[in-house]
Amino acid sequence: MMNKEVEVKSPTELETEAAALYQRGEYLSAAQGFDAALDGYRALGDELKAAEMANNSSVAYLQAGEGEAALQRVGWTVDVFVRAQDDRLQGMALGNRAAALESLGRLDAALEDYQRAADLLAGAGADEFRLQVMKAISALQLRRGRAVEALSAMQAGVEGLRRPGWKERMLQRLLKLPGRLLGR
Repeated sequence: MMNKEVEVKSPTELETEAAALYQRGEYLSAAQGFDAALDGYRALGDELKAAEMANNSSVAYLQAGEGEAALQRVGWTVDVFVRAQDDRLQGMALGNRAAALESLGRLDAALEDYQRAADLLAGAGADEFRLQVMKAISALQLRRGRAVEALSAMQAGVEGLRRPGWKERMLQRLLKLPGRLLGR
């Protein structure tokens, strides 16, 4: 009879391992690791941390090209963050859900979630996350042939930064050119 020891990992250890897998580009394994951490946090009764793990899992599944799995993971988390009254996490969850919807070709629903995410992130002072959402809105509007709206979204994103870096300052200058050329 063999005596095998089973290694039991805490949700925090699972989360750390999944994050390392994600950093190495092993997205599917990372997603599965975040799913395991999610289950662990749920078992401990920490629904907020479980929702964060679901969001991490969603991002990893999206990177792995698994849009449907990404959408399934993030779908319920928005409500958790609403109940927690955390606009930053709610905005991030909406942005993640929007990205999953976009990957599945559900562009109207994606744009709606991106807009809600941008508003929440602006209110929460999460400028960098808001900029990422505004870039996504801009790219989506470009794909839909709405160049003026895409330009406006990108301008709003970089103008909303409290402390823009040199790249963002350069982008701000470039985005002001069309208005100047049109005499506005």
